[in-house]
Amino acid sequence: MIKVQMSSERNLAGKRVLEIGCGRGGLSCWLAQQPHPPRQIIAADLSLTAVQKGEQHAQALGLSRVTWEVGDIQAIAHPDASMDAIISCETVEHVLQPRSAIAELSRVLKPGGRLFLTTPNYLGPMGLYRLYSRLRGRVFTEEGQPINNLLFLPVTVLWVRRAGLFVVTINTVGHYLPYPARPPIEMPVFNRLGMVTRWVGLHSLIVEAKPLA
Repeated sequence: MIKVQMSSERNLAGKRVLEIGCGRGGLSCWLAQQPHPPRQIIAADLSLTAVQKGEQHAQALGLSRVTWEVGDIQAIAHPDASMDAIISCETVEHVLQPRSAIAELSRVLKPGGRLFLTTPNYLGPMGLYRLYSRLRGRVFTEEGQPINNLLFLPVTVLWVRRAGLFVVTINTVGHYLPYPARPPIEMPVFNRLGMVTRWVGLHSLIVEAKPLA
């Protein structure tokens, strides 16, 4: 979903892009391989191991536009207004202060720049499943992450606006029916209903921009 958004009307060619929480760098490497890639891509993650694996992968592909860093989304080691675009995929929900992380993303974004933010959205059946798990005394985790904040899309949008950004577009996919003792059943038909189900999909993408003034 985020690749579609970035390769559409808003081209990142010639821009300075930060991906924070890059993991093994798959998205950053994909950007670097585009016909009109960003001028510079900075791929940062809190995990040194992930950064090293990403750097090795980029070297194997012969990619020189990606700079690899160990970095914390809650304290980004770059000056104010230094990035043309920022990408944060499935990261803010795994830090102690997600609202502060969003404010930090806004700080390093240039006026007129865009932030591509993806997070889970538990305003739907999967949120009810989290409540069910808690009532049963089970610990809910996302792929073994130690911190799993319960995020709701309207609240995330509010945090974005309070960080000084305005929302360009919102989209969600992933509609699931939880079922005890088996994986959730995906219902892709709801992905096509647009505004009707936009606020309850599990996987949310918010594209935000920083005002010029």
